Amino acid sequence: MSPAWTIRTGRLVLIPLAWPDLPDLIALKSDPRVFAVMLGGVRGPARTAEELAADIGFWAAHGYGIWTVRDAASGAFQGITGLMHRPDGRGVALRFALWPEARGRGLAREAAGAALMFGHETAGLDRIVAVAREDNIASRTVLGGIGMIERERFVREGVTMLLYDSRRAPERSSIPPGPPAASAR
Repeated sequence: MSPAWTIRTGRLVLIPLAWPDLPDLIALKSDPRVFAVMLGGVRGPARTAEELAADIGFWAAHGYGIWTVRDAASGAFQGITGLMHRPDGRGVALRFALWPEARGRGLAREAAGAALMFGHETAGLDRIVAVAREDNIASRTVLGGIGMIERERFVREGVTMLLYDSRRAPERSSIPPGPPAASAR
């Protein structure tokens, strides 16, 4: 794991997932308050371990992936955020899931915003998507708050879903502008 993949924000440390995170991930992903509305729903320990193995491999293959979100002062596990390929082919998606007790303090916005910035600036991703249920106002607020724009609506299993995206700002040319053109008289 590259130290460049760890992100520090004002209140959080985002660290790429690793095997020691498995107990925290099992607790988070088995909690219906957190994962009932996530793609794939609540997970058991075996599936969580399989996903962790895939997440570790994804980091090695792509240089981005899912981070644990930890309190910078205490190291306490708050949840996860990161970037993964969507199984429906819509692109690389920003994901986040925090404990309900961590919500309401701007931590999801801080973590997701840091992951989004890493995706564009470090991983070089031109477009990052995110999907939220239409009725998930908290997630939609986070996505809008970090600059993602609603682009599409679709129905999945009878539920209206909203697709947001963020596009990397075009890089400015490093070539200085030439002299002003002479005016014709």
